[in-house]
Amino acid sequence: MPAPMKTARHALLVASAVVSSLALTAPVSHAAPKPSPSTSPSATPPAGMSTVGGERLGQAGTQVNLASGVPVLPKDLTARSWVIADAESGDVLAAHNAHWRLPPASTMKMLFADTVLPKFPKSVEHKVVPSDLADVGAGSSMVGIKEGETYSVHDLWLGVFLRSGNDAVHVLSKMNGGIDNTVKEMNEHAEELQALDTNAVSPDGYDAPHQVSSAYDLTLIARSGLQKKDFREYCSTVTAKFPGSTSKKKGKSVRETFEIQNTNRLLAGDSDIPVYQGIAGVKNGNTTNAGATFTGVAERNGKVLLVTVMNPEKSEHNEVYKETARLFDWGFKAAGKVQPVGELVPPKSAAQASAQPGSNNSGEAGGTGDAEKSSKSAVGASAASGSTGIGVALGITGGALVLLAAGVFLINRRWPLPDLVRRRGRS
Repeated sequence: MPAPMKTARHALLVASAVVSSLALTAPVSHAAPKPSPSTSPSATPPAGMSTVGGERLGQAGTQVNLASGVPVLPKDLTARSWVIADAESGDVLAAHNAHWRLPPASTMKMLFADTVLPKFPKSVEHKVVPSDLADVGAGSSMVGIKEGETYSVHDLWLGVFLRSGNDAVHVLSKMNGGIDNTVKEMNEHAEELQALDTNAVSPDGYDAPHQVSSAYDLTLIARSGLQKKDFREYCSTVTAKFPGSTSKKKGKSVRETFEIQNTNRLLAGDSDIPVYQGIAGVKNGNTTNAGATFTGVAERNGKVLLVTVMNPEKSEHNEVYKETARLFDWGFKAAGKVQPVGELVPPKSAAQASAQPGSNNSGEAGGTGDAEKSSKSAVGASAASGSTGIGVALGITGGALVLLAAGVFLINRRWPLPDLVRRRGRS
């Protein structure tokens, strides 16, 4: 897709990147205070919220720059918090209580995946022992992992993304040195991403005191995860075969399989909601205290948008997806017309490196080499794994790679998605 350089803003953005980097090296004063011990959020947003990404994002209520030619926001939005952003430039097109720290439910699994997914090759196998599943929370969503059975890392990640399986999360966490170590690494990674509203207590998003995130942070985390090819593959997979129990048949051990489907209703569809045009993930969640939460990514006409919606008050079935779809619709109409109200900031290390004289940072978002490899291998990745999902690279590849090669990532408003996959249209 065309990727014109915004020359009028170039010098200003380079300067702002330097200033942002200097701010990042100092203690963060604009982070929100620690949450209260209760898992239940307050009824209204706090007076003082983080201003990461821009002053307006720290203000309560809806933030949008309406002007001539800009469509009016949907009137039937009931979510406590939401954000809509350009996934490539990082521009936040509009937001509502963006930094309100709320229980995230299973959208926390995006941070878990972004932290742990690079640790293990997908072909690695693990035999599940009782201690792997001993502390899975009561009433958790499960993919159906059995003690004594062996699963590949690929199988486990399908269980995490498609079925939001807390059992799969706990097995991977135990492989990663245990729950406590995994949560520690998740919080360290959140800080690196500048997701400063986020505090992980459990790796799966199960309700727990002090476990919070925000619509801004979840959008930031999703954007980071989408730099990874495997993350894109898993979050865009619609259905897959999952290993079941092993039994003896005619003296031979036979491993059964069963089909699992993605619980993201904009990706898989439902009786009252169609598959959203151009949807490519990311993750949904739902718990008693968090309500329904969702972060999605979609592409249409060369634009790639991220939307996060947290806890709609309206109790209609699939309401979180319906409000997300309305925000996507607005975003695609408003893109290129509306002035942003803030931005998705880059990771600390990227901003600091970008501020160094003569720096040419090409590795933080996968680098040009990784992006080129990804663009060649992403197509058909789901088919090769026996899964049904998205296997078509977005048309943003060419323009995005040119931007990466030119070192535009050092201007913190460009973090391209090298070959973000999208869903094939359904007839």
